Amino acid sequence: MYRNMNKDTDKNTRRGGVGGWFLAMARVFRREFSLVFSDLGIILFFFVLPLAYPVTYTLIYNPEIVTDLPVAVVDHSRTADSRALVQAASAAPSIQIYAQCADMAEAKELFASNKVFAIIEIPADYARKIGRGEQATVPMYFDVSLLLRYRALLSSVTDLQMKLTQEITGTRLETMGASALGIDGGLPVNSHNSFLGDPGQGFASFVMPGVFILILQQSMVLGICMIAGSSKERRRLNGGIDPRTINGVPASATIWGKTLCYMVLYLPSVLYVVKVLPEMFALPHSGAAVDYLLFLVPLMLGSAMFGQALSGLCTERESCFIVVVFTSIIFLFLSGLTWPRYAMNQFWIWLGNLVPATWGVEGFIRINSNAATLAETAHPFHMLWILAAGYFIVAWGVQSYVERYYRRNYAIAA
Repeated sequence: MYRNMNKDTDKNTRRGGVGGWFLAMARVFRREFSLVFSDLGIILFFFVLPLAYPVTYTLIYNPEIVTDLPVAVVDHSRTADSRALVQAASAAPSIQIYAQCADMAEAKELFASNKVFAIIEIPADYARKIGRGEQATVPMYFDVSLLLRYRALLSSVTDLQMKLTQEITGTRLETMGASALGIDGGLPVNSHNSFLGDPGQGFASFVMPGVFILILQQSMVLGICMIAGSSKERRRLNGGIDPRTINGVPASATIWGKTLCYMVLYLPSVLYVVKVLPEMFALPHSGAAVDYLLFLVPLMLGSAMFGQALSGLCTERESCFIVVVFTSIIFLFLSGLTWPRYAMNQFWIWLGNLVPATWGVEGFIRINSNAATLAETAHPFHMLWILAAGYFIVAWGVQSYVERYYRRNYAIAA
């Protein structure tokens, strides 16, 4: 049996004017605090999920760089040039020559049994083509079932290709007497890779800062939707009145009271994400603390408004799982972390623009990984404020509709 909380809706709460509005908001703020800490499910979403999920996901991708991946070699050439290729491949940190097979059938058997994750097949005319100054082709076959392995192997093979190209080109230039022209071996223009924001080329350093932002948004939205679903269940059991919330206050005061409560509750999680986790796992952490915190204010504000706007879809406590959970993967793709936004069609770009985490991921990575200032992230920063304002209007409409619905269907006095 619920204890009726509507005694708090006294004449001070109903008092008009600015003072009455702020008093109503303060009462909603206080009651929402009590409601959150009396519900284990909401505590799990608001506190345990943003604390545990980032650690779990980061541990999955640690160590960030895989090394010594077993590779099979099929050498049809069996020449000094082909042996030099195998030796150069074995020197790569991500490649370990597991076996030199007599034919492709033997290599495929090792591949099928997961004893090797790639096959290098050197054709019989490899040395002959190099000697003639022609282009030689070396087929390579990769296991792409795990992105970390494929990325490491592809990167090593690309570096190997560049190294061999430079050596062969230098040898050809010397053979043609190019040294007399001042070309001292190697390529005329060399290249050097510099991975901004991810110097270790690790997958966790690349993707996890953005995932942290998505976890903050999704956990807050899940908790808010669970609160709304629980409230509607209590209303159906109590003649349209929720005895555990403040009734009879303006919809705007209700929304802002709840929003401020959620913002205060999430302050430890925000500090944990932007300060503790990067140092715990040695992730990129280049931005200024002031820029982090100022940028995350509209993100969390927009997430709170976004959750209250979606709460109208939650008619039961469990509805939050149907409404929110399945969107996590969708929002991850829309953010541009796993697929660039410029490669999406206009519909998906437009849909992604409506999600606070999309702009939050873009701006946070700029600050976190590339040491951008708040001024340099002005566009995503402004978009977050626009979304917060837009979702406030939607949440106000949802809250007003819910109150009118229960007054009309349960004959509750206004």
